[in-house]
Amino acid sequence: MYSKISRCLLAAVLCVSIAVPSMAGEATPTSTPTIGQQREAVLFWTQAQRESRFRQMNARFPSDRVAHASHVHALPQGKPLSLGGKGDPAWLADYMARYHVAGVMVLQHGRVRLQRYALGFGPTQRWTSFSVAKSVTSTLLGIALQQGYIHSMQDTLGTYIPELRGTAYADVTVQQLLTMTSGVRWNEDYADAKSDVAQMYMGACANGRAHVLSYLMKMPRQWPAGTHWNYNTAETDLLGILVQRATHRSLAAYLSQTVWKPYGMASDAFWIKDECDGSDTGGSGLSATLGDYARLGQFMLGGGRIDGKQVVASAWLHGAIRHQENVDSPDRGYGYLWWTDKDGSYAAIGIFGQMVYVDPARDLVIAQVAAWPHATSDALVAARRDFVATVKRAVDAQPVRSAH
Repeated sequence: MYSKISRCLLAAVLCVSIAVPSMAGEATPTSTPTIGQQREAVLFWTQAQRESRFRQMNARFPSDRVAHASHVHALPQGKPLSLGGKGDPAWLADYMARYHVAGVMVLQHGRVRLQRYALGFGPTQRWTSFSVAKSVTSTLLGIALQQGYIHSMQDTLGTYIPELRGTAYADVTVQQLLTMTSGVRWNEDYADAKSDVAQMYMGACANGRAHVLSYLMKMPRQWPAGTHWNYNTAETDLLGILVQRATHRSLAAYLSQTVWKPYGMASDAFWIKDECDGSDTGGSGLSATLGDYARLGQFMLGGGRIDGKQVVASAWLHGAIRHQENVDSPDRGYGYLWWTDKDGSYAAIGIFGQMVYVDPARDLVIAQVAAWPHATSDALVAARRDFVATVKRAVDAQPVRSAH
């Protein structure tokens, strides 16, 4: 039941090719892998490389800093939460060891009920987010809408990205981009070396445009816009370009100014840049601490407000975290680059085990960073969902009152 979702999540950040030698860096002695090729090669790192390098991506790739401010949104200690049968602490330790989980944090009513680290990872270190960044980029779109940089969800992409005029994307709306219903032809098969997702970063830089923009400008239409959900990795980078064009700021700078500083994130974050135009890649590349990922979830749980002020447009918020499109699982759906569950919960999800999960009914946030042994699989996705279900059962069995 998770086959297509797993495939989407795997390809949702980095293009994959079955031409492993070029991806793994086995280039000819005189060639130097491009930044794009190096990013693709991340999928072929060994387990030891993943566990050591996922915490230092900004040192390996050109990145922009997401600056934090001096004040910090406090995450006070709450009533400890025990997982597993009769509160057996070995259950969590086994889960983290088995699935190479570097950190988990559970907030309820804004308080830390559970926090564990492993793999030598700690509270002050950053971990890459992979596709969790997509949900952050979508949220920045919601902020840009609130601030008037984006005039309407029904605006066409050509309004903000003139290069798309005269292409299949010219009349696609912002909302259709957010729901991946552009109708533009796209092959997301990461097992096919000739698929779009395996080719989109491989071309040479042209005319100072980002890789994905050059690639998508050539794509033909396959379905009428708004009629067919087709997961498309490149379109999330395209959304990042749209936000940066509209706000005249990098994603890192805009995130810092609108959320990171005013909400009170505890540490700087970093966002990897495209090698061709220097823009931050909207679909991936954000690295932050586990605590700040949890704060992002708390920001969403609070309705996108800071100090009582609505930061994210209500029109975006109402659509982003609610079912918009069907996926291959009866229990799950797709909002505006956020995955939705039937019970009203929603999540930002990335390959190799990254997650920010928000459960409004329980006033609950679950953050996880990991280095799964594979980018994704049905078994790994099922294990993460079982972990979430275990946390929910424990919260229900060990209730606490809200301090508010």
